[in-house]
Amino acid sequence: MGKIVLYMWMSLDGFIAGPEDGPEQGLGIGGECLHDSLNLDGGGSVPAAIRTEDEVSAAVMADAMATGAVLTGRRTFDHGGRWNGDHHDGVPIFVLTRSVPDEPAPGHARYVTDVREAAALARQAAGDRDILLHGAEAARAFLHAGELDEMALQVIPVLLGQGRRLFDDMPAEHVELELVRALVGRGILHTRYRVK
Repeated sequence: MGKIVLYMWMSLDGFIAGPEDGPEQGLGIGGECLHDSLNLDGGGSVPAAIRTEDEVSAAVMADAMATGAVLTGRRTFDHGGRWNGDHHDGVPIFVLTRSVPDEPAPGHARYVTDVREAAALARQAAGDRDILLHGAEAARAFLHAGELDEMALQVIPVLLGQGRRLFDDMPAEHVELELVRALVGRGILHTRYRVK
């Protein structure tokens, strides 16, 4: 069975978006620098490819795009324009939300209100392939529920100083991680941790 893997691009000081992020400005003020290594299709939010001059980043992105399902939080989903209902290759998208909207999710997406149910549905849909997880709140929810297996964190050498942090509002419990990979790309450190 595949693993649930959080894939996030973040500043050295832990921000995944600059201040004032929203649907019109998904990465907030100044946050675009976190995704400079990604080629985005028409300026959208779904990575089409990694620039070819960085083979390490391209390999990491290929891992992410080989996943068999996507888990995301509702905020990330909405800020990303709901990816027009298709994050990559038509894989199912499970959107963790506190309340299901009246309008159904577009394309291959489905709203789910329970963390464990979302994890089970994604694992079933992905089969032996891993599941890509997006979103800070969703990451914390899956971690707290014991459903997050690994974290693939891409650390960008910038200090944003403000915005949205990946690990804000964490409970006071100790979480141990095991470093399973550290790769250096052009101006980016790719780390991968196993949640113990």
